[in-house]
Amino acid sequence: MTMAYIDDIDALLPQTQCRRCGYDGCRPYAEAIAAGETDINRCPPGGDETVVRLAGLTGKSIKPIDPECGDASVAKVAFIREDECIGCTRCIQVCPTDAIIGAAKQMHTVIEFDCTGCELCVPACPVDCIDMPESDAESGQPVWPPERDIDADRAARARQLFEARQKRLNRQTSRRRRTTRHEATVDAREDAVATSDAKKSTIADAIARAKARRAGRE
Repeated sequence: MTMAYIDDIDALLPQTQCRRCGYDGCRPYAEAIAAGETDINRCPPGGDETVVRLAGLTGKSIKPIDPECGDASVAKVAFIREDECIGCTRCIQVCPTDAIIGAAKQMHTVIEFDCTGCELCVPACPVDCIDMPESDAESGQPVWPPERDIDADRAARARQLFEARQKRLNRQTSRRRRTTRHEATVDAREDAVATSDAKKSTIADAIARAKARRAGRE
């Protein structure tokens, strides 16, 4: 398995980062395909067209989309009913391409071009104010991917946004781990000092008692 092979597989995926395949994004799915750990028919957003392309690249058999991965035959773009949004930020936290903007306790909105229609924000919303319109006529927004084919520019941008987000999350995780290790070290030092002080106090008390006993005998 080479990086170039993984790159070639990843380039054929729609970059919706929807996780319907069972992996945390298109790149992890591409890595699993390259490693022979999963099949090529687990990408509903890519549809049969993507299965055919993957089969041509990998030499695997063409199969229908695995039904356990769900249906994504209709491209969608998220739409937040802004007057109902409570600003909880939960949708922002799960969006794989940072396509939702807003702040805590403030209205959120969707960057239409960057939304991949992954639908991860829908179950995350506690007030159910996110819709996934199925067409331009209903939403006035573009669908993803346009005309059920992969738009190379949008897919490339989605990949870029996803990777940037992952790097940011990794940095945050590293900072939290460093902070945790530092706090643990400080706690250990404080415990050691406290233990040492307690031992000194115990020894001092024992010496005082011994002196008192000697004085009594004299």
